Amino acid sequence: MEIGISTFVETTPDLKTGETISHAQRIRDVVEEIVLADQVGLDVFGVGEHHREDFAASSPAVILAAAASKTNRIRLTSAVTVLSSDDPVRVYQDFATVDAISNGRAEIMAGRGSFIESFPLFGYNLQDYDELFEEKLELLLKICQSEKVTWQGKHRPAINHLGVYPRPVQNPLPVWIGSGGNAESVVRAGVLGLPLVLAIIGGSPRQFAPLVQLYKRSAAQAGHDVSKLTVASHSHGFVAERSEIAADKFFPPTQYVMNVLGRERGWGHYSRASFDSARSLEGALYVGDPETVAQKIIHLRKNVGVTRFMLHCPVGSMPHEDVMRAIELLGTEVAPRVREEVSKWETTDK
Repeated sequence: MEIGISTFVETTPDLKTGETISHAQRIRDVVEEIVLADQVGLDVFGVGEHHREDFAASSPAVILAAAASKTNRIRLTSAVTVLSSDDPVRVYQDFATVDAISNGRAEIMAGRGSFIESFPLFGYNLQDYDELFEEKLELLLKICQSEKVTWQGKHRPAINHLGVYPRPVQNPLPVWIGSGGNAESVVRAGVLGLPLVLAIIGGSPRQFAPLVQLYKRSAAQAGHDVSKLTVASHSHGFVAERSEIAADKFFPPTQYVMNVLGRERGWGHYSRASFDSARSLEGALYVGDPETVAQKIIHLRKNVGVTRFMLHCPVGSMPHEDVMRAIELLGTEVAPRVREEVSKWETTDK
């Protein structure tokens, strides 16, 4: 069972002071967070791509490259790369470069993107939302499979037997499919035999179990070895010494972000009652002391079947020292509990 962190490198206002951290400082803070995650034994760190003022990571590969030179074992991934509005050649080259710097620890999580700012920014039509992703994923996988590429599509100039460099340490460079719970995305990942990451950020995580089964059935029908498939979850959360402290620190910035997004998307008001309900065993928030968070991850593994868990922390801007402490607790106290329990199951199964 892999345990890690994901972030969108948020730059929302500090609710106590009203000040907003600069993009530059937040990016430097995230590099420190990745270094600490490596030091405390976490398995993976993901940085999500966004193109708006309240998130500083428009280029995850650059941030991951900075961290790659300062880390030794942690895997470094986008979370996600908005492939629909990017160029698959450049995506591959960027992450092959991260793979070289890290000596084989880079990954790409490809997604269509739940935010749409990148589409007009790079000149794409939102009416082509699905078609863009399908076409660009096809090209990205072709590049992963072959040094010389011949390809033709609708939304990008054709490539006629041209090489794409540098080639990565890993062969092939890992490509994951990111999904918010869309059945079509899950089936696509299964048919292609690609690892799947689910954004489980609301409702009951158990609701995602049928999607995992659909993914595995689709893979099996396509002739892939289901035992080799990897399923990850990405869920909001925070760890502190006591559950009350974790909740009281994490709620205000999370509420701020959820209500900003809610006004944009027509969601209802995000209240403390909603937050506390989601902290329950059957909820999608992983907020609490190390034992509480560990038991929730174990519950997720048992009932949904994920093999990688990524704690998205923070959701809205929090003091850097609080985020660092949460990462430390996740690596030193939560992850060992989860791994010990999972190893017991695996030993029993054998």
